[in-house]
Amino acid sequence: MSAYTRYTEGLAKLEEIDGEAGRKVIDSLQAIAPDLARYVIEFPFGDIYQRPGLDLPQRELATVAALTALGHCQPQLAVHIHGALNVGCTPEQIVEVIIQMSVYAGFPAALNGMATAKAVFAERGLLPDLKSDA
Repeated sequence: MSAYTRYTEGLAKLEEIDGEAGRKVIDSLQAIAPDLARYVIEFPFGDIYQRPGLDLPQRELATVAALTALGHCQPQLAVHIHGALNVGCTPEQIVEVIIQMSVYAGFPAALNGMATAKAVFAERGLLPDLKSDA
C-alpha cells in the first residue's frame, strides 16, 4: 500500500471513528510534530484498523480496555470512549470492559477509566437519571 493510500484511508477511518475529536488530536500536533500526526493516521488507522478479523466496535472496546489498563491515558481514553460510542458500542459495554480491567490492571486503573467514561457519558447526555425513591 502506498504512503498516500495509507494516509488517505487512515484519515477516513479516523474520521469514521472519532470525527471531530480525532481531527482535533491531529490538528493539535501539526504545529509541533506533524510527523507524529502523520504516524497516528497511517499506522493505527491506515494499517491496523483496516485489518480483517475484528469489526470497529470490537477494536474500540479492545482499545478502551488497553487504555484503561495503562491507567494514565485519560485524554486518549476519552477520545476512544467517544469512538466506541460512535461506532455502535453501548455505554453498558464500555462500563463492563472497564470493570473487567479491575481484575487485570487493578482498581486504581479501573476507577480512573470509569471517571473518564462518566465524563464522556455526561458530555453526551448518556448518564442515567437516577432519582431516589426515598
